[in-house]
Amino acid sequence: MITPHVSRYLYEVINFGSEEELKNIQTKVALQGWIRTNRDNGNVGFLELNDGTYFKNVQIVYQKENVHFQDLSKLRTGAAISVTGELILTPDAKQPFEIKLDEFELLADAPSDYPLQKKRHSFEFLREIAHLRPKANTFNAVFRLRSELSFAIHNFFHEMGFVYVHTPIITSNDAEGAGEIFYLVTGKDNSLDDFYGKKVGITVSGQLHVEAFAQAYRDVYTFGPTFRAEASHTSRHASEFWMIEPEIAFADLEDNMDLIEECIKYCISYVLLHCQEEMDFFNKFVDKTLSDRLHDVLASEFKRITYTEAIELLEKAKADGFAFDNPDIFWGMDLATEHERYITDQVIKGPVFVTDYPREIKAFYMRENDDGKTVAACDLLVPYVGELVGGSQREERYDVLKKKMEEQGNIEGLEWYLDLRKYGGVQTSGFGIGFDRLIMYLTGIQNIRDVQPYPRTAGSIKY
Repeated sequence: MITPHVSRYLYEVINFGSEEELKNIQTKVALQGWIRTNRDNGNVGFLELNDGTYFKNVQIVYQKENVHFQDLSKLRTGAAISVTGELILTPDAKQPFEIKLDEFELLADAPSDYPLQKKRHSFEFLREIAHLRPKANTFNAVFRLRSELSFAIHNFFHEMGFVYVHTPIITSNDAEGAGEIFYLVTGKDNSLDDFYGKKVGITVSGQLHVEAFAQAYRDVYTFGPTFRAEASHTSRHASEFWMIEPEIAFADLEDNMDLIEECIKYCISYVLLHCQEEMDFFNKFVDKTLSDRLHDVLASEFKRITYTEAIELLEKAKADGFAFDNPDIFWGMDLATEHERYITDQVIKGPVFVTDYPREIKAFYMRENDDGKTVAACDLLVPYVGELVGGSQREERYDVLKKKMEEQGNIEGLEWYLDLRKYGGVQTSGFGIGFDRLIMYLTGIQNIRDVQPYPRTAGSIKY
């Protein structure tokens, strides 16, 4: 018998193995899995079996002379079985191999009301059965890619010598100052302060905490769940999501943008190499432009323009008659997704960093530029989605940061953050990538609810 990861092993050896590996492959195969389809023509039957280790199914062939033919023909979609049989190479067929069945055992049956029958189901329907949808093709591909991309993120930063920091989920600060925090209550009276002695909530970002570690380890990152208590019902917002947040010391905004570009290109290259079957599926059934778009990004040099230049481009587009849904274009506004996509899709025709945003629309910790009006911030805009990454150089000057925090009234509880500027604090820069939105970008999936295993959005919660 061979490795328990039978499907992956067979597909990889048969498709990519050396002559020596092919020669040594065992022809007696045993595997366990779940039936995707079952059909028979009276003399021969075909089971599509997925053992969970590979996106593609294994075709199991059973014949009339098999003593269990009638039992096999009655097996339903969703049932779990164990089979043994002979491996047959089929290089001229749709699949590179099949298994001629010798023996089988029914491990777990599935009744006729099993929801995932062989037909196309809507994403809305599948969200209602999130406990079953990993068995559906689209979500089997999405969540395998999510796993591979998680590993890619850690691998990228590990290879570059970064230290991985576990930042707290329970915290007393709101990093963005946006007031969109879930507060914790304890005790019989649902008190906000009887456990920790102060009001606490669950994190909106690990950035402030990870900055402290950059002052000791130089290059660090955190990667974990974050939460926003905003009652948004858009396809891009969730109340629980994962964030990738690196922080690099002795680095300015230019260094930051270099790292962002390298990280995004690494992630694209990784999934194209390690999730080939899944990416082919997305390109065929989800977004037929996906492969071309991602390869275009890999071949692109990410452009850089200032926020002021971006506003000028939008003003010119409006003057030339381009119809924006939000036509009120002015310096100081926050760019909407349609504005970002106009810049990437119509003007730059590729990825672009927009830098030096007005200080009033950005967070308190971003470094103030010499003009007194803008901060050293950047957003990476990409075709198809708009903003993908946001980052900045942090304000390292104690007096400047203290004044900004006093103006916003958020020093209390963040005295330790100011201390970082007092005790040998050097300039740092960092960025945040919404992991779920990155998956949307890499798959062409349009709704964040369809890239999260159990989505958390305003209005209801089932699981």
